[in-house]
Amino acid sequence: MKTIEEKRSFAVPSNVIWKIISDLSRSDWVPGVESISLEDNVRTFKMKGMGRLVEKIIKCDHDLLELEYSAIETLAPINHHLAKINLVSHDNQSTDFIWTTEIDPEEFADAIHQGMVSSLDQLELVLSETD
Repeated sequence: MKTIEEKRSFAVPSNVIWKIISDLSRSDWVPGVESISLEDNVRTFKMKGMGRLVEKIIKCDHDLLELEYSAIETLAPINHHLAKINLVSHDNQSTDFIWTTEIDPEEFADAIHQGMVSSLDQLELVLSETD
C-alpha cells in the first residue's frame, strides 16, 4: 500500500473552501466529472471517458473541516482506497489543504496523485471566480 500526500496553501479562509468541498454533490472543482449523484453516504461520479466511480463517504465533519471517503467501485482493480482531506485555518486568513490517499495496488498511485493535483489546480480557479 502506498500513501500519497498533497498539501497546498490558499490565501482564503477555510470556511470558503469547506463550503465547496463539503457540498458532496458539487463537481466544478474536480476535473473530468460529467455529473455526481448522492444517495445517503454513497457518491457516484460519471467521469468523461472513464465511466462510473462510486465512493462511500466515511466522514464529513463540519466542525473539524475533515472529509474522508473510500472508492468502493472503480474500473481499475483496486484492493484498498482511503482518502482524507483536512483543512487547517490560519487566523481565518489562509488555509492549508492537506489531502492524503492510501492506495493498493501501488501502480495506481501516480494517476491518483495527478488527479489530486489537477483537482487542487481546478479548486484554485473556482476560488478565483468567487471573489
